[in-house]
Amino acid sequence: MTFHIQQAFRAVILAAFTWLLINLHLNGDIAKYINPKYDLLSKTAAYVFFFLFFIQLFRIWSRKKKHEHQCHHECSHDHPRSPVKKMISYSILIFPLMTGFLLPPQTLGAGAAAKKGTVLTPKTAESQMQAETEVDPSLYDHKGMVVDRKEIKQGEYDENMKRLDHDRVIHMKDEVFEPYYGRINAEPEKYIGRTVKMTGFVYKEESFQSNQLALTRFLITHCVADASSIGFLTEFDEAYTIEQDTWMEVEGILHITQYDGFEIPMLKISSWKIISEPNEPYVYPVYIKIK
Repeated sequence: MTFHIQQAFRAVILAAFTWLLINLHLNGDIAKYINPKYDLLSKTAAYVFFFLFFIQLFRIWSRKKKHEHQCHHECSHDHPRSPVKKMISYSILIFPLMTGFLLPPQTLGAGAAAKKGTVLTPKTAESQMQAETEVDPSLYDHKGMVVDRKEIKQGEYDENMKRLDHDRVIHMKDEVFEPYYGRINAEPEKYIGRTVKMTGFVYKEESFQSNQLALTRFLITHCVADASSIGFLTEFDEAYTIEQDTWMEVEGILHITQYDGFEIPMLKISSWKIISEPNEPYVYPVYIKIK
């Protein structure tokens, strides 16, 4: 019997990917990387890695076979890849494993928001309506069927938007954060004087005054790579005492102010408190289920 070191190493890599995905699902950290609508897809990937690992086990050992080999002038041999190419190939596979196991998953915060740009750039009403009606083609399989994802029915969506227009307190819950934010940001004049209740992390820019901060959430469409930061500018006297990345729950009256040449909604805070980071720190797009 011959033991093949390279085949054994490949089996270890497959086993490591299997365990990494399983572990992320078991402790709930998978939500810090991808939109929950891809939860089933990532679980399937774990099963595929396990199946490939099982197949790879049979390649680690092989029987020695004695054979004669006669080579003529027309004979050609396939040469194995160079050590450098092998090292590059394995490094590409090993790097995500090392970062996955050695670096704890981090929630995106103020640092990431600063790199992605200001969270206060307004959307026009036209762009908001387009965002609500466009269909993401990646949400469909090759047969045109909707893949597994979180959806709401048209009636439920309409009911939520009615509450936005009529409730005395606009409660920015996670499941309605994205459509509420889009509607308010597109037409802030409709909601002047209304009370808004929301949670988010603190983000500050150099141009902010001492009594200002942006209460922010990250919107995840597919995974953290496409995350965009959205939130409201807020004003209250103690804002300068709150550090970046602090999670807060606030309640305030909505006004309109000028920022960077644009009119944007702003909350004048009437009550606030510091809270722990929620179990689900991100918000996600709302998709309407079409029959």
